[in-house]
Amino acid sequence: MVFSDAPVLARPSAPPVLPSGPVEVTEAWLRNRRLSEHTRDAYRRDVTGWLTWCAGRDLDPLRATFLHVNDYARALESTVAARSGRPLTPATVARRLSALSSWYDFLVKLGAVPANPVAGADRPRVDRDHSATLGLTPEEVDALLAASDADTGATALRNRAAIALLADLGLRVGELISLDLTDLGTERGHRSVRFVGKGGKQRRRALTPGSGYAVDAYLAQRAAATGVPVTQLTGPLLVTASGARLDRHSVFRMVRRLARAAGIPAWAKLSPHSLRHAFATTARSEGVPLEDVQDAMGHADPRTTRRYDRDRHNLDRDPAYVVWAARSRRSS
Repeated sequence: MVFSDAPVLARPSAPPVLPSGPVEVTEAWLRNRRLSEHTRDAYRRDVTGWLTWCAGRDLDPLRATFLHVNDYARALESTVAARSGRPLTPATVARRLSALSSWYDFLVKLGAVPANPVAGADRPRVDRDHSATLGLTPEEVDALLAASDADTGATALRNRAAIALLADLGLRVGELISLDLTDLGTERGHRSVRFVGKGGKQRRRALTPGSGYAVDAYLAQRAAATGVPVTQLTGPLLVTASGARLDRHSVFRMVRRLARAAGIPAWAKLSPHSLRHAFATTARSEGVPLEDVQDAMGHADPRTTRRYDRDRHNLDRDPAYVVWAARSRRSS
């Protein structure tokens, strides 16, 4: 396996049959992992970014050291994100290096490199109690839904369904766009939706009356346009005018356009993930137990769920009041 004209490390006398180039290696690595398609795409972009950086410096990735990875990390930290116009966050840089580390672990297992150069690199410190995503207040979510209700045009009902699913279920954008019509169903008296979440986990969520109504209205319009009953519709749940699956960039544009129409001041900095943060914050402020919100969001670690809760430092929720009230009752 040679990624450049540089000499490669010595191999065992009977080497395994290896993928022949960086693209083949990356695809083999991704096939070896249980990942959602969204995560595969993100990891593929992460590795491609590293390979492009190496190519620009005539560096064979198989001969990279932790010093090269450190240089790459510094380059990432000074990179301006096209969508936000701001430098990449430490969390984004850390995630890209994590993907790269997994890729090198795979190469180590194949015997293509003796060690993982990312393992010895300096990774950015990430504040696990902070998220750079801009959230929304409950009132702003209401305004966004109202703007989608007032929207007009051929895609208005589809957009309403998408916003309702993001707001009511707190889905990741990758989970939203991966939904197929066959994922809709019923379970124990609940309308439900099934999907593959982060880490390849099979997930199921309840479809709320509001999001269910929005989905039904959209599918009725779609069925009428194609001249078939709703029950005979097939393919992705959310589609473009040509019938292709809606992509994440379209959802980003949709959220910002409707947020602007709703008069939300920070509309240009919002993302579909802003609705996911709002879901967690509202659920917790309404008294939903942390473990239930964690399960709904598909988080392996409750600390991740707490990071999404923008109201967790609200002094109204300080347990000091509960302790004081209990003591007052005992002494009365």
